[in-house]
This record gives sequence, C-alpha cells and structure tokens, in this order.
Amino acid sequence: MTAQTLTAIVPCNDLDASEAFYNRLGFGRRDKDRPPPGQDDSYRILANDAGGTVHLTQAVEGLVVGGGNPFGLYFYTEDVDGVAAKVRDLIIEKDGPGHKPWGMYEFALSDPDGTLVRIGWPSRLRQR
Repeated sequence: MTAQTLTAIVPCNDLDASEAFYNRLGFGRRDKDRPPPGQDDSYRILANDAGGTVHLTQAVEGLVVGGGNPFGLYFYTEDVDGVAAKVRDLIIEKDGPGHKPWGMYEFALSDPDGTLVRIGWPSRLRQR
C-alpha cells in the first residue's frame, strides 16, 4: 500500500481572518507555501508541526453564507486539552472538552465563516 493523505480545502470569505483562526489551532504557512510578492494570494496552505494540513481558498461569492455554512472539519489530536486552552474563548460548548456518547473526547468551534471545527481524540485511547 502507498502512503496517502486527505486534506480539506476550506472556502473562506475573509482569508486573513480564517488564517488567523487556524493559526490559533497551531496551523501556519511555511515560507515555501507563500507566493512570491505580487502573485495571487487567494489560496493558502497551512500546516502544523505534526504533519496536519488545511488549505484555505477564497470562496466564490455567495458560496459560504453566515449561519448556513454546511462545511465541517475534524482535527484529531491527542492534546485536546492543550488546544482547548489556546481557544477557550471560541469553544461552542462552554463547559469545554468532554467525553461524548459517540466515543470521542472533544469540543467544537466555529471558524469565521461558520465552518464547524471539532477537535478531539478517541476516549478509549486517552491516557487516564
């Protein structure tokens, strides 16, 4: 079997606001992913130190509507509590991370365009 990965391409109305949001989750642009000065900057590749990536693209007008965004992402990380500490003010469930009936220890956020971002790790794999 060959190595594979799947990366989400997230349409955004405001790329700068979205990039700042994902920066708080530990994702940032690497120098090699920045376009040369003067070139189009409507597509951004963000990565974290663990090899996770998310791509941001300028949305076609009317595609992403506040309050009606159907997109969602799941960020798997063992350090759920560490990430939660960085974004506590953005957590949808005010009690923070918790064990869910579907077997995940997680919490949820909404990015600037209303994309649901769940951050979690399987409850059975968490160290007690």
